Amino acid sequence: MKNSLGRFVPEGFIPFKGADTLIKNMKRVLVPEVTTRETDKVIRTLSDLFDLIPITDGMTLSFHHHLRNGDGVLNMVLSEIKKRKLKNMTLAPSAIFPIHGPLVELIKNQNVTSIYTNYINGPVADCITQGYLKYPLVMDTHGGRPRAIESGELKIDVAFIAVPTSDHLGNGNGIDELSACGALGYAISDLQYAKKKVVVTDHLVDHVSLAEIEERYVDYIVKVNQIGDAKGIVSGTTKPTRDPVQLKIAKDTAQLIDELGFIKDGLSFQTGAGGTSIAVALEVQKRMTEKKIKGSFASGGITSFLVEMHEKGLFEKLYDVQCFDLDAVKSYKKNPKHLPMSASEYGNPLEVNPIVNNLDVVILGATEIDTKFNVNVTTDSSGNLIGGSGGHSDTAYGAKLTIITTNLVKSRTSMVKDSVTTITTPGESVDCLVTERGIAINPQRQDLLDRLKGSKLHLLTIEELLAKATEITGVPTPLEPSNRVIGVVRYRDGSIIDTLYQKSEEQS
Repeated sequence: MKNSLGRFVPEGFIPFKGADTLIKNMKRVLVPEVTTRETDKVIRTLSDLFDLIPITDGMTLSFHHHLRNGDGVLNMVLSEIKKRKLKNMTLAPSAIFPIHGPLVELIKNQNVTSIYTNYINGPVADCITQGYLKYPLVMDTHGGRPRAIESGELKIDVAFIAVPTSDHLGNGNGIDELSACGALGYAISDLQYAKKKVVVTDHLVDHVSLAEIEERYVDYIVKVNQIGDAKGIVSGTTKPTRDPVQLKIAKDTAQLIDELGFIKDGLSFQTGAGGTSIAVALEVQKRMTEKKIKGSFASGGITSFLVEMHEKGLFEKLYDVQCFDLDAVKSYKKNPKHLPMSASEYGNPLEVNPIVNNLDVVILGATEIDTKFNVNVTTDSSGNLIGGSGGHSDTAYGAKLTIITTNLVKSRTSMVKDSVTTITTPGESVDCLVTERGIAINPQRQDLLDRLKGSKLHLLTIEELLAKATEITGVPTPLEPSNRVIGVVRYRDGSIIDTLYQKSEEQS
């Protein structure tokens, strides 16, 4: 079976039919009723907890990734699974990072046979690419994951929620003490819908200053020595680029946003934590300051650069699902207009009006983009798993202006393709591509092309950009994947936008 983009969809999955064609009868179930136990919920060890629940073969366990590459909770649970020789477990972490390497052994031994996640890189990604996971990996978006949970499609037996500070009843937050990581937005659906909810903390107190995690949902609390290393949340690039090519891209992107009329009072804006994205934010900041513009909000994973723009009065509010650095954590703790949002409030298509639908401009990256403006941020050009949608598809759909920024060529590989290796975000949701060698506007956005008539920006068709890249790189040899399916990429509504394949022996 093929979807509307011509991509194969394995039997048992629903094919993607377009960004505006949501699955019929898709609906959220009511939050399950909960009964607060007015007693101390603290369990001495994770081992005691496994016995008490009990956690047995075949269960589905979930985790959140606010500590990113500093997370320790998933690995603690994996250690207990290994010790007990549990089999056929399903894991549903919102993201998987290199620190989660111990999972590789459990996949190969079939202790873990199914995984649902939004983003994955490192040793676990390599293991799955090589075909070791028994059942297909399911990759959701940041908005699609709470949709799956809240619709009852993804049923979680036990949610393990890493909480930097908790009281003895389970009220907790991410802003206090050693492991402070900021907003806990990705954990909220798990907290509300899992059959059993376990707070894992390294700091127990009598009273918390702010209860982002509410005791009424919490069944048990496990106190450990350390839930992780908060410094790990800054894994990856969180500084503006100094690369002259990427700085040119950033300047051209800000100029494009300005010429299209979006740098005006009330601007709502989101960008990522990569070097080019941060450079774009700084260029937008300059223009907003020069024009004395005050935006309405910035959103997403919040960085120190968005905090700086907010503190300078350039944005009235920050909506935060996840802090990307420690300055953002400090801001979230002290600033009343630095506001938390759950992953549902952020991008769930079951929400009446998620934050992504109120975005004016979003700046996104790409590992590949094709001549139909389909974007890949899930695999590299060789089919290796290196990431995932995260909020890419959610924000691209919701924003009025979606801009992809990338070098035209990286490591002698063209970022523009005739057809991307994996479709993460459909071209119908993408408006512009900015490279150092020119800017392409999606021909479906004639309104943008009309606004840019007379512009001094170097406007080209995406086919012309591909031709420029091919002059440098030559024509690449097409990827020949194996026939073995190792995973699926789900669009935010749960339909399958593309399929992931094991690499062939020649490519491994």
